[in-house]
Amino acid sequence: MADIEKKDPIRWGMVGGGQGSFIGEVHRIAARLNNNYLFCSGALSSTPERSQISGSEAGLEKDRSYPNYEAMIKGESSRDDRIEAVSIVTPNDTHFPIAKRFLQEGFHVICDKPMTVTTHEADELVQLANQRNLIFAVTYNYSGHPMVRHARAMIKNGDIGAIRVLQCEYAQDWLAESIEKEGHKQALWRTDPLQSGLGGCIGDIGTHAFHLACFVSGLEPEALCADISIFGDGRKLDDNANVLLRFKGNARGIIWVSQVAIGNENNLKLRIFGEQGGLSWRQEEPNELIFSPLNQPSRKISGDSSKASDEASIITKVPAGHPEGYLEGFATIYSEIAQAIFAARSGETVDQNIIFPTAEDGKAGVNFIEAVVRSSNKGSGWVNL
Repeated sequence: MADIEKKDPIRWGMVGGGQGSFIGEVHRIAARLNNNYLFCSGALSSTPERSQISGSEAGLEKDRSYPNYEAMIKGESSRDDRIEAVSIVTPNDTHFPIAKRFLQEGFHVICDKPMTVTTHEADELVQLANQRNLIFAVTYNYSGHPMVRHARAMIKNGDIGAIRVLQCEYAQDWLAESIEKEGHKQALWRTDPLQSGLGGCIGDIGTHAFHLACFVSGLEPEALCADISIFGDGRKLDDNANVLLRFKGNARGIIWVSQVAIGNENNLKLRIFGEQGGLSWRQEEPNELIFSPLNQPSRKISGDSSKASDEASIITKVPAGHPEGYLEGFATIYSEIAQAIFAARSGETVDQNIIFPTAEDGKAGVNFIEAVVRSSNKGSGWVNL
């Protein structure tokens, strides 16, 4: 991507992501990988005591480790060196009020998925970010892999012809047992409708699959038909879902997501078939893209930046033959957000290759969750998107 003058690193804070959080440290590592951010502020936990401890462990100065996000907004707003952007890595039900307040006070926002728990909330955040001319990003991190970008470029170039069929699955097994009953922190809030929203599995990983499928294919979904299931004993939210999709242009799709698929750790797969060929990518082997041209042997495309498309090579971070995985894909999203913030500082135009997921992508994910639940509740009837 074109280099925009950085000047100083982006002063950056975080809400959530303290003790007991897996994803908070992932965000901090991703932000550090390209040296674009300076982590200097946070309200990292749900109680003042844990926030202070979590902040100290994360290297924050005591006076910038806040008891809650409102105190963080007040404290940072009064500083000459206030943060420019904040990441929100809290349970789903809190994304909207936290993001809204930071946008109102002029901070760029980086939000974990799903963006909100209702499309009404998502609409409000989209409008607010646009009105204030602020960046709002959603961390659909799998779109940051070089081979995902290469597949997207091949489809745009017409290498597989008009798309006929798309299949995406995301299978895990960590909720095969009802570990939320044992007090497992991550399972507790993800299976609680009050904190997670309408979707369990469909919100947690189904939105990733939906975004990835649309991002790579470039297809616009029109309607879906869904069947969601609950297998965990006493569980209130779905832990398995099957979704049929219809796209504009007559393409058809299938999404299967499950957190009770024993033998699967983080098995995200995408397959797209067109009139002239097919593409297949798997998150657990992220450096390999399988291209199957019509009437020709399948071939493996690797992450070698010298052979990949410009869209892939400009985000590749490691030498050829070295694996580039989860953290690097996450870092790509953070790096692209940083380029947009650097551009916003000086009013420059952002490079067209900077394509991190935006508030509109976040809104589409929330709309997807609501449509899936609505369809399933109607006896798996078709609903429009």
